[in-house]
Amino acid sequence: MALRNAVLAALLEGEASGYDLAKGFDASVANFWMATPQQLYRELDRMESEGLIEARLVQQERRPNKRVFSLTEAGHDALRAFTAEPSKPTAIRDELMVKVYAVDEGDEEAVRAAITERLDWARGKLAHYDRIRARLLDGRTEDEYLAGAERVGPYLTLMGGRAYERENIRWAVQALRILEQRASVPR
Repeated sequence: MALRNAVLAALLEGEASGYDLAKGFDASVANFWMATPQQLYRELDRMESEGLIEARLVQQERRPNKRVFSLTEAGHDALRAFTAEPSKPTAIRDELMVKVYAVDEGDEEAVRAAITERLDWARGKLAHYDRIRARLLDGRTEDEYLAGAERVGPYLTLMGGRAYERENIRWAVQALRILEQRASVPR
C-alpha cells in the first residue's frame, strides 16, 4: 500500500492541512500506517500535482498562512479503485522478534528489557486507543454509536488497532514469564 492511499483515507474525515494530517494520523490511521511529516508533505505535493487532492490557501492572523487539502473527484475514484484491489498479506519485519529468536545465544537480560519496553509501548498505545474509543462513543454503547455513525471504517480500524495491542501485551507478558521461569531452572 502506498502512503497516498492512507492520505486519501485520512482526507475522508474532511479538509485538513499537512500539519493537521500529520497530527491526525496518530488518531486515525497510525494504528495501521506510519509516516514522517516529511514523507507526508512530499506525498501531498505529488498527489496535488496528480490531481488527487486540491489545496486552498487559508489566511491566518498572527500565524503563517496554511494550505488545506481536500479530495478531488479523481481522489475519490482512486480510493474506490484502491479498496477494490485485493490486499497483499502483511509481511512482519520486527527486529525484536529476531532478538527473541536468538535469545538462547544472546543477551537474555537485554532481550527481556526490550520485551518489557514493547509491553510498556503496547499498554500506552492501547490506553491511547481506548481514550479515542471513549471519545467516539461519548457515553453511548457501541451499538448506539454504530447506528448513528456516518462512517464505520474509522471505528473498525480502531478495533483492529486495539486487538493488535492487546495481543502484543498478551505475548509480551507470556514471553517474560517464560524467560523468568527458564532463568530460575539450573542448566
